[in-house]
Amino acid sequence: MGEKDKKKKKGKEKAERQIAPSESLKEMSSKDYEKALGELQIELVKLQEWIKTEGLKVVVIFEGRDAAGKGGAIKRITECLNPRVCRVVALGTPTEREKSQWYFQRYVPHLPAAGEMVLFDRSWYNRAGVERVMGFCTDAELQEFYRSCPEFERMLVRAGIILIKYWFSVDDAIQEDRFKARMKDPTKRWKLSPMDLASRMKWVEYSRAKDDMFNYTDIKQAPWYVVNADVKMRARLNCIAHLLSLVPYQDLTPSPSSWSPGLSTTATSARPSANRISSRRYTELRITNYDWETIEHKYTVQYSRGIPIHNSLFIIRNSPPATARRLDDRCAGRYIRDPAISWPRRGRGT
Repeated sequence: MGEKDKKKKKGKEKAERQIAPSESLKEMSSKDYEKALGELQIELVKLQEWIKTEGLKVVVIFEGRDAAGKGGAIKRITECLNPRVCRVVALGTPTEREKSQWYFQRYVPHLPAAGEMVLFDRSWYNRAGVERVMGFCTDAELQEFYRSCPEFERMLVRAGIILIKYWFSVDDAIQEDRFKARMKDPTKRWKLSPMDLASRMKWVEYSRAKDDMFNYTDIKQAPWYVVNADVKMRARLNCIAHLLSLVPYQDLTPSPSSWSPGLSTTATSARPSANRISSRRYTELRITNYDWETIEHKYTVQYSRGIPIHNSLFIIRNSPPATARRLDDRCAGRYIRDPAISWPRRGRGT
C-alpha cells in the first residue's frame, strides 16, 4: 500500500469518528429534544448500574473550543446519575506546588476506582491547548507532553480503565455569537474568563494546536471523537448516544414489582401520624414582600384554628407598631371575640 493510500485510509478512519457531521445538523424542536434526551438518560441509568455492578472504571474526557457546549453535555449526562458513581472533575489553575510536580500527577488522584465513572471537564490536554497557545509552557515541556501522553494513556488502558476522549468543535461565527450571549446574560457571564476572551483573537493558533494534538495523541487504544457542536441540542444527544455505544452494558435496574415501599401494616398503624403533627406544630407561613395586613389576617386565622405560631416573635419585632400590638394580643392568648370565628379555648393546640 502506497503512502497516498495510507493517508487516504487514515483520513477515512478519522472521518468515521466524526459525530454528527456538520451537513446533517438541523435545528430540532424542544419537544423532540426532551423526548430523546429522556430516553437516553434512562439508558445512562442502566449504564451506571452496569458500571457499579461489574466494577468498571470509565474516564470520559471533554475537550474542545470555548463555548462549544462541553459543560451542557456533561450536565445532561450527570443529571439523573448518582454522584457517588458518576462524578465530574474540573480542576482550576495549578498551584505553585502543582507546577513543580510531574505534569500528570495532579490528575491521577481523580482517576476512578472500580464501579466509578469520571467526567473530566478539561484535562491534561490543557498543555497541548491553552498552555501552548498562551505561552504558559515551554517548547521542551510541550514536546515532553507529546511523548508522554500516549504512553500515559496506554498505561491507563492496560490498568483496566475505559478511556473515551471527545473534542467539541464549533464554528468561528457561532462561538462569537455565544460569547456575546454570555456577555448579555448575567447568569452566564461568570463563564467568560480572560482566557476565553483572548481565545477569540487566537482562533488560528488554537486550530494548529488541536491538529498537532490529534497527530500525537490520536492512538488506537484511546482515539479522539469529534462532536460537531454548532447545534447544542443535537450535539448533546449525539454525544450521549455515542458514549452509550462505546460501553456494552445490560439492564440491571430493579423492576417496580421487586420494590415494596413502606413498613408493615402493624408498624404503620403504631406509627404516629406525621401529617397531623406537621400541620399542627410546624406550619409554615410564606409571605412575599411583608404585606403586614396579610400577615395579620393569616396569623389570626392560623391561631384561631389552634395552630401555634412559633416565629411570631420575629413578626412582632419587624412589623409596624399597630400590627405588632394586635398580633401580640392574639399571640398572648387575649383573643378578640369575633362571633364569626369559633375561637379556641386557652391552651388548645400546644
